[in-house]
Amino acid sequence: MLVHSRRARWAVQAVFFALFLPVFALPFLVIVAASFATNWSGVLPSGATTAHYRDLVHGDATDALVTSLVTAVAAGLLALALGTWAALAAQSLRGRRSRKVVDALFMLPVAVPSVVVGLSLLVAFSRPPMLLNGTREIVIVAHTVLVTAFAHQSVTAALARLDPAYEQLAASLGARPAHVLWRVKLPLLLPSLTAAAGLCFALSMGELSATMMLYPPDWLPLPVKIFGATDRGALFSGAALAVVLMVTTLLALLGVSRIRTRASYR
Repeated sequence: MLVHSRRARWAVQAVFFALFLPVFALPFLVIVAASFATNWSGVLPSGATTAHYRDLVHGDATDALVTSLVTAVAAGLLALALGTWAALAAQSLRGRRSRKVVDALFMLPVAVPSVVVGLSLLVAFSRPPMLLNGTREIVIVAHTVLVTAFAHQSVTAALARLDPAYEQLAASLGARPAHVLWRVKLPLLLPSLTAAAGLCFALSMGELSATMMLYPPDWLPLPVKIFGATDRGALFSGAALAVVLMVTTLLALLGVSRIRTRASYR
């Protein structure tokens, strides 16, 4: 901390917890409590039950969770491949203006609302030969477009911090450019690549706006199911679905974090 006196540190910590608890922690705790509740008692849920989770096991929530997982993994891998390729290609460009143009193109889907991205894909892929409307592939494409910018920015920042001496040393020993890329540069970028993959996965798991415009009836992601449950007034069931989504995403991020830690110590 930048504060050295004990009294000032206590004051800063008190302000932090006073802001953190009501703004960040309390809403999540209320959602968890609502997933085990049957009614509301004032401003808090009450009436303990596990019926909402039993209903999820016997309903189609498992299919929605699998759909979200498959979509997030596919979109995350595609975004990581495209973002890494674009970052490497932009690094080879000589002019700074050309690099800014590449960065701007990849940041464009983030600069506009995601519902605009969904509408643009709906219009673009509604006619042959690129007819994807009504298929699960268009949902994966939409998620890939939305999260690729984060993979691109993460890898670009890692490339800027990478010491060029490693590549120069490998090249001086006679290594070909492809060998330098696969055996030197990408292993050094592995911690940043795993972090980018985790971020893309988490963002895809929670994406709703573009998905609402594109998903077919047989490809229902979990965020859409949560929105449908709460829109019908089934708040407690929606809270249980939200807890499942939150826990699944956190577990996946913890797994990615362990992989990143091991890659950092290699």
